[in-house]
Amino acid sequence: MLQRPVERRQYRAIRYTERLVEADVVASVGSKGDSYDNAMTEAFNSLFKAECIRNPVMRPKGGWASIRDVEITVTEYVDWFNHRRLHGEIGLIPPIELEALHRASANTAGYAQENVPAGAGTN
Repeated sequence: MLQRPVERRQYRAIRYTERLVEADVVASVGSKGDSYDNAMTEAFNSLFKAECIRNPVMRPKGGWASIRDVEITVTEYVDWFNHRRLHGEIGLIPPIELEALHRASANTAGYAQENVPAGAGTN
């Protein structure tokens, strides 16, 4: 019986999996055939490329002169994306503002509002 030789990509995947097992590491991927494994990351990458990498406004003087320029641009974009971008799906507020509102409501959830006598807790 003839067997088809293992393709290079498949061989690398097998070696990669074996190495993970040897190192007692669990791969951070979903189930086989799951198209949503990297959906959020791919969506962010798409926005990042369109809004940062391909946007001439983000490239000083038509391009980056050094790795430092790239680092600064990426840092500024991520800061804007997380802290100042108005997000339509959450009521045109920045994501950090929604997170703060969530944390504030989560911190007070479960605490009953009780009448506390005046002066309680003071010495």
